[in-house]
Amino acid sequence: MEGKMPDLEQEAAESRRHGGAVRFFMRFTRKQRYMHAVLFTTFLGLAATGLPIRFSESIWARGLAKGVGGFGAILFFHKFFALVLTGAFLIHVKEVFSRGVVNGEKGVFWGPNSMVANWKDAKDLFGHLRWFVGLGPKPKFDRYAYWEKFDYWAVFWGMIVIGFSGYAMWFAPFFAHFLPGWALNAVLVIHSEEGLLAILFIFSIHFVNTHLRPDSFPMDMVVFTGVESEEEFAHKRPLEYERLKREGKLEARLGEAPQTWLINFSRVVGTIAILIGLTLLVLTLTAYFS
Repeated sequence: MEGKMPDLEQEAAESRRHGGAVRFFMRFTRKQRYMHAVLFTTFLGLAATGLPIRFSESIWARGLAKGVGGFGAILFFHKFFALVLTGAFLIHVKEVFSRGVVNGEKGVFWGPNSMVANWKDAKDLFGHLRWFVGLGPKPKFDRYAYWEKFDYWAVFWGMIVIGFSGYAMWFAPFFAHFLPGWALNAVLVIHSEEGLLAILFIFSIHFVNTHLRPDSFPMDMVVFTGVESEEEFAHKRPLEYERLKREGKLEARLGEAPQTWLINFSRVVGTIAILIGLTLLVLTLTAYFS
């Protein structure tokens, strides 16, 4: 298993004490961090409002509905979170389209900095499985590992399948003009089951891969602070680190050590999000198997 990385707050404090002895590198821009904050906030909101509707006969669902003013209020907030998430998704798609198509920026759709899966990701997947059982060395990852790309494209799948089915139910009279009756019945099942699958995946697989891994436990702070120490960078993404160093572009990625208030705030927000997710996971499994 991978060893635990040094504590971010200790590294940041050491960097300030020694005038930058510990170097930090930018991984996510401020805009990317804000977009992620919107994404996980709206997803938690959709999960917290969608699950009581899905399991409306459960004791905890009825209790929650009573506390907020009924299932009508829960549905209102569910639609609100859906609109916010849709807006953020469309903004992101527009940005990717502008960068890759309008501006012709290289590396958006292919290459080491792209979120598009390639042959190396397939080899990394099987290499990782071999490493898990002690049959080979651990693969070296670039800017984005195969599971991070999977998480990224899962959002697109969710917006297409879960989002479309949700809007088809919301605006059923409109969609009834070009969808047969059986399709409108089907979207109810699709929305419910795909939404449940997404919730189970995020609150189990994604949480474990991102935050509960040995070298990130109890939380990966980079998505909150935007920076990571040089040791963490070289350890988690050695191919990107080596490539930037070889090309003389490493210094361009230098960032400032995160402030203590930001680290503490990120820990509080992240801990709350993880606890909410794990609580919803337990309630979901309890309701599903009961």
